[in-house]
Amino acid sequence: MAELVHVIDDDPAVRDSLSFLLETAKLETRVYDSAIAFLEALPDVTSGCVVTDVRMPEMTGIELVRRLKAQGFTLPIIMITGHADVPLAVEAMKAGVADFIEKPFNDDILLAAIATALRSGEEGRRGAAEVAEITGRLTSLSGREREVLDGLVAGHANKVIAFDLGISPRTVEIYRANVMTKMKAASLSELVRMAMLAERA
Repeated sequence: MAELVHVIDDDPAVRDSLSFLLETAKLETRVYDSAIAFLEALPDVTSGCVVTDVRMPEMTGIELVRRLKAQGFTLPIIMITGHADVPLAVEAMKAGVADFIEKPFNDDILLAAIATALRSGEEGRRGAAEVAEITGRLTSLSGREREVLDGLVAGHANKVIAFDLGISPRTVEIYRANVMTKMKAASLSELVRMAMLAERA
């Protein structure tokens, strides 16, 4: 199955030329004539990477990036920018864009950026799947188990957690064992890593 690239540009000539280039490179392409059209297609956008222009009517590329990031969109995004738009592209990088390519660009440079984005996107999907699984396990914890977990993540000993929560150290040990089982953690360090991953997500 070919890798999938989502191309967003309001210029039909640009869409056509990019589609031709990508298909020649054995990359499957879907084109959208605006950021709005892409957002409407979002439920079906689950793989690949995005190539978008900066300047488009209705919604600019950078506005699109901010909207996507706010919605938890994890696929890598490459922005195509004119020379005058480079400050905007830098702003887009800070907003979470994987790369930006200045026009006029060399085809090989764009294809190399897409190849890198597709590789990082695969890693990102695996990471997102892991975080989703961890989050699901966290929701299975009781309120008290979550409090014990928070104490462990903060580096507190059982006795300190027991004092803070007004329960016995033995009870903390029971809750801790339950947390380890529910989170499927083989060690305390793995448990803490899981909690930190979920917190950063």
